[in-house]
Amino acid sequence: MNETSLGPLAWVNGSDAPEKSAINLGFMALSDCASVVVAATQGFAQPYGLTLNLKRQASWANLRDKLVSGELDAAHSLYGLIYAVHLGIGGVAPTDMAVLMGLNQNGQSLNLSHGLQQAGVNSPEALDRHVHQSRAKLTFAQTFPTGTHAMWLYYWLASQGIHPLQDVNSVVVPPPQMVAHLQAGRIDGFCVGEPWAASAVQRGLGFTLATSQSIWPDHPEKVLGCTRAFVEQYPNTARALVMAILEASRFIEQSPENRRSTAQLLSAAEYLDTPATCIEPRFMGDYADGLGNRWQDPHALRFHGDGEVNLPYLSDGMWFMTQFRRWGLLREDPNYLAVARQVQHLDLYREAASAIGVATSYADLRSSQLLDGKVWDGSDPAGYARSFKLHALNDATPLLAQR
Repeated sequence: MNETSLGPLAWVNGSDAPEKSAINLGFMALSDCASVVVAATQGFAQPYGLTLNLKRQASWANLRDKLVSGELDAAHSLYGLIYAVHLGIGGVAPTDMAVLMGLNQNGQSLNLSHGLQQAGVNSPEALDRHVHQSRAKLTFAQTFPTGTHAMWLYYWLASQGIHPLQDVNSVVVPPPQMVAHLQAGRIDGFCVGEPWAASAVQRGLGFTLATSQSIWPDHPEKVLGCTRAFVEQYPNTARALVMAILEASRFIEQSPENRRSTAQLLSAAEYLDTPATCIEPRFMGDYADGLGNRWQDPHALRFHGDGEVNLPYLSDGMWFMTQFRRWGLLREDPNYLAVARQVQHLDLYREAASAIGVATSYADLRSSQLLDGKVWDGSDPAGYARSFKLHALNDATPLLAQR
């Protein structure tokens, strides 16, 4: 897909050659693994002296354990997974972790079942009424207790006046199993990455009630994660890996044709193992919610944005810690900024990006307004965590029990 340039070859032949050439790279079967798959399979890694061995994982817990053990060198990972391991949340020993770059923004969805749709629960207001009037609690699935999908689900429910730890049940289901659980009636809804929400809609098993980008336009999503030990032992390898995946990210967004060919690539059995017709529409920003509405989403899944997507902003990492604090996963406020500086490898990222002509001028902190009107800019994380009407700041049990 790409043309080898003299730049990478000169880089590899110099003193910055990677210390380790074969990388075991983990991923989950989600549309937002695209830049990792493209980098590994379409010639973007070889100019940097790397061979990327893709390793599809069955669950985020498996991916986490293999990252920590070293069986995986790096991975397409949930933001909150990396921070949870670093902080020792969820029954694992604390391990110093690293976020090397952002892989994507946007592109996740909250779906409800066909049964709820038939019962007239087809809007946030109707869901709120149902939750507070029904004797039986609804059960919602997310993909990992500290993951992005859990945080989007909880944030959205709370913004509607539904307490995610008291008013509903929350369970963990690996992304590719969401549709089967919905079809079997084991869950009433889920929050997951594409293409699984689109697949449920196309199969008539439910509808999309909200997208993650409606919660936070251009929100942080997956990252390239690894242990800090890997970066310290193989700094040139880590930098080369970022360069290769950055080039793949840039390629995907160079044209609509590149996006379509990437969606087709992802449909293969070894990656998402699902028809391209389930992947491509939302991969291209074309949404149909299953209620008769269709739109071109202005904040759909994106992988590069001239580097705006890929910078590992300190404020992005800090936000997930504020939500851990809000929902009782952290008993006390950490030093939010100090922890983010430990995890987010901004210097390494900027070196890699500058070497291939990707903009690095974006600030370390960014400001965003979420759907409830609250502005997050990283300036007062402890105050932000306490500012919500619905929270569980003094009880860590409900979330920790999910592991």
